[in-house]
Amino acid sequence: MRTICLLIGLTLAAPALADEDAIMLKDAPGKNLVEENCAACHSLDYVQMNSPFLDQKKWEATVKKMIDRMGALIDPKDAEQIVEYLAKNYGS
Repeated sequence: MRTICLLIGLTLAAPALADEDAIMLKDAPGKNLVEENCAACHSLDYVQMNSPFLDQKKWEATVKKMIDRMGALIDPKDAEQIVEYLAKNYGS
């Protein structure tokens, strides 16, 4: 029964996903880390949506929150590079 429900749900969700545009982040050092780590849990459009509001300190706090509270498994060295990429390319 669960398998049938899952198949029905996926079938109904497919048309909604088909219209989504792929999010293209700015090409710069650290982009691959953001794509690998951040997109594992949420859409990358959050990066673009939040960029007008977040500076270096706020990006640091956001990445720290994702690790500490949300359980993101991000290596500390990768976290530094992710923050640097976000602040330089999507900082306010």
